Amino acid sequence: MIKLYFSIISLFLTTGMMAQQINNGNMEDWDDLGSSEEEPVNWNSFMSATGGLAFFGSQQVERSTDVSASSTGMYSARVFSKSTLGIIANGNLTLGRINMGSSTPSSPDNYNYTSTGDSDFSQALTTMPDSLVFWVKYNANSNADSARVRAVIHDDYDYRDPTDAGSESHTVAVASLNYLPTNGWERKVIPFQYTGPSSTPEYILITFTTNSIPGGGSAGDEVFIDDVELIYNSSSEINDIQMNKWIAYHQVAGLQLSNEFELNENLYVNNLMGQIIHSGTVEELRGIKLNTGMYIVSHHSGASKIISE
Repeated sequence: MIKLYFSIISLFLTTGMMAQQINNGNMEDWDDLGSSEEEPVNWNSFMSATGGLAFFGSQQVERSTDVSASSTGMYSARVFSKSTLGIIANGNLTLGRINMGSSTPSSPDNYNYTSTGDSDFSQALTTMPDSLVFWVKYNANSNADSARVRAVIHDDYDYRDPTDAGSESHTVAVASLNYLPTNGWERKVIPFQYTGPSSTPEYILITFTTNSIPGGGSAGDEVFIDDVELIYNSSSEINDIQMNKWIAYHQVAGLQLSNEFELNENLYVNNLMGQIIHSGTVEELRGIKLNTGMYIVSHHSGASKIISE
């Protein structure tokens, strides 16, 4: 029998303050809109890169009106790849800053980094979220290609992605996923792994790229990003009524959900690749069949939980 433990949880900390979120995670606000240098506020692309080859940077992000059906906003960020002299430049959008140091895509001189001394190229984060959640639509010329997202919570250090030897000891937690082209918009839920060795969260560095391999993919591959959020599951915030809404389980007859759930409450069942296996209301999901394994069950509010056999 597979037991699924799930909680509907407030996004408030015990102090009563709103839990920290990603600034402009909904991609509604933009700088230099309409120019070749447009970027979503708080996010950065090649147009604001540094490094010896920064002058080669070109526009690879733009505002789009293509949004998911569940979005409450009007815009998403379209991140796309380009080919220059036969070299594929993956689309790259980050909370930090891009360093362009080499014409070889896989060179360690090419990386994203948190610039702790510059608020334009860093996102402060002193809390410890459970999951990274976002909506994405990924179109690629090859169905075998995979896009990449990686979020690293780290201490007060100019952390690099990909992680180098100097950054390793400053890692607090990582949420990472390579995902295949999607069939329209998909909601991804990625749990943070708090493996350390650091235990002092100060910043978060998030990177979205159009391919998991530097220089991989094809020109025109595109990733639409929207509603990037952090999810906090704090047991101290569950009230008596919510405590009754925590059990669901899977058996031969299919997914069983507690009667305490309202029939019109929406749930998502994701595999560990972040792909939605099932979604719908409690009434629609009762009795669905799941294979033995690990899944992420989440509520429409964003609260989520890893479940396993």
